[in-house]
Amino acid sequence: MLPVQPSVFEAPDLADYSLLDSGEGEKLERFGPVVLRRPDPQALWGRRRGEDLWSTADLTFVRESDRGGRWEARRGAPAEARGQQPQWEVAHVGARLLIRPTPFKHVGLFPEQAANWSAVERLGHELEGEAPRLLNLFGYSGAASVLAAKAGWEVTHVDASKASITWAVDNAEASGLGRSGMRVVCEDALRFARREVRRGSTYDAILMDPPHYGRGPKGEVWRLEEHLAELVDLAGQLANPVAMVVLSTYAVGYSPLAFINLFGDLDGGSVEAGELAIPEAPGEEPGGPARRWLPAGFCARWARGCAHDVANPRGA
Repeated sequence: MLPVQPSVFEAPDLADYSLLDSGEGEKLERFGPVVLRRPDPQALWGRRRGEDLWSTADLTFVRESDRGGRWEARRGAPAEARGQQPQWEVAHVGARLLIRPTPFKHVGLFPEQAANWSAVERLGHELEGEAPRLLNLFGYSGAASVLAAKAGWEVTHVDASKASITWAVDNAEASGLGRSGMRVVCEDALRFARREVRRGSTYDAILMDPPHYGRGPKGEVWRLEEHLAELVDLAGQLANPVAMVVLSTYAVGYSPLAFINLFGDLDGGSVEAGELAIPEAPGEEPGGPARRWLPAGFCARWARGCAHDVANPRGA
């Protein structure tokens, strides 16, 4: 029987990232040398740190409409955070990943996904023989793909956006992989998965981070409520006897229990579902308030034939 207890997938600490504080609908983060201040509707609580810290933000996101906004640089911000197209690098286990603040408040790196990066790493240690194969659907800027490729995985990275594909290639090159370090495909994820099933392709890990709505390069329409069940079924067909499938979503309005039921239709395996979460940096004062976590989306991990701790959430 599949478990029905939602879990918390806690992101591990990252050397080049820190959630400094959150509250009152915002979060304060450090990405490498740059401190960012941006909205987060999950941060309903009060801030723990004062304005003296919040005012040190090098870039602040100013919302202009429900479709986006702009970034304002603090006077004295690092040079890489200023200008029309700010960009800088952060490092993680041998990879160099480009941070590029966008008008949609995203920066190209989602620290909460570090929990899934760790799960892929654990699975890679368990698998033996030839290089394990990873399929990253809706791969965006490619952090998970680059990290897996650096760890010896044979990676296929798929995204429907040419701009995202370019970003992923840039991250691969910045990380020393070159253009041949991973297979990069600009295509509708559902169309690609259907074709891979027809070809008889299989993978050891499949990552899926779909939007609620999107369009493919040939006009294909993706609607999560209409297409997710088929995509999960296709992922189950593409999964090897020892494999893991990871689904993560943000702001889609569905419960982790719905994802447990969805993965329950696959043959064999077990599933954990719950929330991705980013821990706040501990306070400076000893004996202060307990550490808290910022919710950062839902996640489900289905694993078949793997060691028990491969798919389990950290700290659950």
